[in-house]
Amino acid sequence: MSLSVGGYGSMNVNTASLSPYEQQKIAENRERMGIKDPVKEALKTEDSKPVDKKKLPKTDPNYECQTCKNRKYQDGSDEMVSFKTAQHMSPGEAATRVRAHEQEHVSNAYTKAAQEGAKVLQASVAIHTAVCPECGKTYVSGGTTTTRIKYYNDKNPYDKARKVQDSTKTAGKNIDTGF
Repeated sequence: MSLSVGGYGSMNVNTASLSPYEQQKIAENRERMGIKDPVKEALKTEDSKPVDKKKLPKTDPNYECQTCKNRKYQDGSDEMVSFKTAQHMSPGEAATRVRAHEQEHVSNAYTKAAQEGAKVLQASVAIHTAVCPECGKTYVSGGTTTTRIKYYNDKNPYDKARKVQDSTKTAGKNIDTGF
């Protein structure tokens, strides 16, 4: 029998490795002390009514969280990408779909830079997570794409002046000896 002691005098018993006889004795002792199994209590039905998943304890894997069930994702940018209208997705697929959506923004930045003769200096994606206030599960709450693009503009007088200053600073720094 494996026992582990938790905080404040609570005792957890790992019943998986016990014989059926030992499991029965532990169940009888718990019943005698008035300790009830919350899952069994939630599954008790009156007049054989179906189990209401909303009444299950939040620790039960069959618990249906309404916040997670109704969560929707929507893009707030002015680009033509997915999720322009609010869409629901399961928590299991959210990470993959949010990552793919943010990659669309990166792809658009490279396309825009190529069309305008510019260069993408940096593109990064951050995936954000949060904790559901109802069930306490961690979920992907969204993402942010950050891009830096350098545009070459020869018509800008400030760029021309900067190039002239740079050329006077670097003139004569390199010597060609003709070898």
